[in-house]
Amino acid sequence: MKTGNWIIALSLAVSANAWAAGVRIDEAWARATAPGQDVGGAFMTLTADTELSLVEASSPMASSVELHNMAMDKGMMVMRRVDRIALPKAKAVRLAPGGLHLMLFGLKAPLKAGEHVPLTLTLRDAKGKTETVEVKAEVREVGGGMMHHPH
Repeated sequence: MKTGNWIIALSLAVSANAWAAGVRIDEAWARATAPGQDVGGAFMTLTADTELSLVEASSPMASSVELHNMAMDKGMMVMRRVDRIALPKAKAVRLAPGGLHLMLFGLKAPLKAGEHVPLTLTLRDAKGKTETVEVKAEVREVGGGMMHHPH
């Protein structure tokens, strides 16, 4: 029973930390990169308990991290930087390939499957108050999909 209590205490500590800035973060992951590739993508689902916006992100593994969106424009898929990502109260906002996501520029090393990318997310509430939350995104090898290029 002691082990069970320890697991419950640990999960409560993790949950409290994930909700510290008023947002739950699920399924945080980053795409594995090829050697020499200095740009990567990170994805997750964010659910805020109040109206929030994701306004900034950073990682010690990259020179910079930008908020991006992919969308159709005149029949072409284009990727654009966005200033913020709205997180409506109690609505899951999915950052995923082909839509909203984080771009990591100037990677200091390739992202290898099984590793984790530390990310700091800056959230702003309706009153302009900002808080940060730390996330560890699991690096995954991803085959297929829009960003896969066959050799």
